Amino acid sequence: MPGKIYQLKVSLMGAKPPIWRRILIKADTLLPDLHKILQTTMGWTNSHLHQFTDGKKFYSEPDDDDMMETVDYRKLKTSQLLKKEKDKLMYEYDFGDGWMHEVLLEKILEEEKGKIYPECIAGKRACPPEDCGGVWGYMDLLAIASDPKHEEHEEMEGWLGDNFDPERFNKEEVTEELRSDNFGVFSFFDE
Repeated sequence: MPGKIYQLKVSLMGAKPPIWRRILIKADTLLPDLHKILQTTMGWTNSHLHQFTDGKKFYSEPDDDDMMETVDYRKLKTSQLLKKEKDKLMYEYDFGDGWMHEVLLEKILEEEKGKIYPECIAGKRACPPEDCGGVWGYMDLLAIASDPKHEEHEEMEGWLGDNFDPERFNKEEVTEELRSDNFGVFSFFDE
């Protein structure tokens, strides 16, 4: 029996110009799997801590050293937190850099028979590089890299690498990456 599909818009908060992705996922996707989908979709490397929040509670993997009270998210489905269109979650990645993402449930659709989920259907701009100091550090990095007269220009250009283009985004490549990770086939955590 076909299930529900969520069309989500994921926006990196504070990024100007905006950096965002539009994805289709199964409504019953577990939150740890949604985390992995967001990592792949945005272009992060999954090398830092993360959490979700609905404004009332924090949802993450349990950690005995955690200073804040969090809800164990390993068996929570996305549909338990996003129930109707326009519902939102915040997703924070890398507590040091503080990459905040708004996850907006735009539409609830019927699953198409034979279609593979998740899928990236749209987006704009490249993901910032890891460990660049959050949104403000990224904006500074881009300004320095685009100013050949800046004293740190060569260093920042070298750090970004030859292939970095802040405007580049390819939804087909992202979907292919999602498919290579078999997101629809298994959960990343034991049930």
